[in-house]
Amino acid sequence: MPLQTPDQNHLLATLPAEILERISPQLELILLPLGKVIYESSDQLQYVYFPTTAIISLHYVMENGASAEIAGVGNEGILGISVFMGGNSTLSRATVQTAGYSYRLKEKFMMEEFNHYGIFQHLMLRYTQALITQISQTAVCNRHHSIGQQLCRWLLLTIDRLPAQELTMTQELIATMLGVRREGITEAAGDLQRSGFISYRRGHITVLDRLGLESNTCECYDAVKKEFHRLLCDSKVRR
Repeated sequence: MPLQTPDQNHLLATLPAEILERISPQLELILLPLGKVIYESSDQLQYVYFPTTAIISLHYVMENGASAEIAGVGNEGILGISVFMGGNSTLSRATVQTAGYSYRLKEKFMMEEFNHYGIFQHLMLRYTQALITQISQTAVCNRHHSIGQQLCRWLLLTIDRLPAQELTMTQELIATMLGVRREGITEAAGDLQRSGFISYRRGHITVLDRLGLESNTCECYDAVKKEFHRLLCDSKVRR
């Protein structure tokens, strides 16, 4: 097992030392394999998850089985906000998009710390607002922007959560994430590869020119990044 520490998750790293020391004995490090379903729609959540190297995709699943990603959670955040928001279940499905590690915390200990009404609660609520921004912006992007722009947004948000500029993902899975036809992703990825922005081979995508991707994405990527930075970096200042 590669060395993992709680402060590899940005939310946990933001906490004051005394809070992190208090909850650290309750944090359980687990490996999340690719494709693992962490919870289904309407499941009662028993844990919250703080990813370090894993990326988890939140999908809304229609009655006919079709689905689309509404948000992603990586080392910037927490999976399971419904635990402390009071609902304790959600209509989305959570699936591991990129295999890796995560810390998980039992619902009981999460609520004990949240109900102290201090910095921990403040940080979790601000993250929730940032996540709502991501969900809202994704809905707008999927309605108004081209598949190429959506693909650039998705690639940028994904590599922001990874230590390298490479990810393992088939075009079919990306199409499922975005809720579009595979042919559309094939065409868009081909355009990006011909432009020299990415290299795609056997399910491996390498970003060669990040600035090129940024110049070809829509406003949605920047809007999400700015809101996360405003809410979570400001939390550090307010400690």
